[in-house]
Amino acid sequence: MDAPSVSLVGVPGVPMVQPGDDLPALVVAVLAKAGLEPRASDVVVITSKIVSKAEGQTVDLRTVEPSAQARQLAEVTEKEPELVELILRESTEIVRAVPGVLLVRHRLGFMSANAAIDRSNADGTDHTALLMPRDPDASAAALHAALAAAFGPGIGVVITDTHGRPFRRGNIGVAVGIAGFEGLVDMSGARDLFGRELKATVVPLADELAAAAALVSGETYEGLPIVLVRGVALTPGDRGTQDLLFDADRDLFR
Repeated sequence: MDAPSVSLVGVPGVPMVQPGDDLPALVVAVLAKAGLEPRASDVVVITSKIVSKAEGQTVDLRTVEPSAQARQLAEVTEKEPELVELILRESTEIVRAVPGVLLVRHRLGFMSANAAIDRSNADGTDHTALLMPRDPDASAAALHAALAAAFGPGIGVVITDTHGRPFRRGNIGVAVGIAGFEGLVDMSGARDLFGRELKATVVPLADELAAAAALVSGETYEGLPIVLVRGVALTPGDRGTQDLLFDADRDLFR
């Protein structure tokens, strides 16, 4: 039996995405041009940054009027009041505010520093902020539909961002949008090498794909926001990312 393997290929030739671009059509076109036509059980992993750009989720900080709360938090965290105001608008709860850190619960349900607002590779200026996509699962579903129409059924889609982790340094790729497969695999009932039954083992497959793809797409100048992953077994599904999130009452760190 052949040893299992997974391949990850960065898709070349992705142009600078602009607000209003038809991203599903763009993704199909660059895959076809590169000769990287996905097939069933492949996963197309796409950074949230280009999704946000296509959806017009850019904000000029010079147009933002900070509230009194934003100004107060800006003093505590040593951040720009305009940026803090955007963070508050994108959040449902402040988790921690100390010098250099503003940790919040994002409107999409996950915990994130600065509400996952990005300023790197936004547009080359110091006053542009990039918000998360409005509904990453819906964005993934639109991409999934376009890929199915162009290349056939069974192709998964993951939209990624980079997040920090409790008690671990550095950021890692995570899934913020999923379509076409189940992002969380419940292994309960399976048996290990010694026949012991697994009681509570779940695999965050979508997050594993996101983290692996980040090795190829990079964080700085690589210009590879789309990665084609091949060799992963997928279970068809349409539950999106909500299964990956703990409810607030199960937060073990606060």
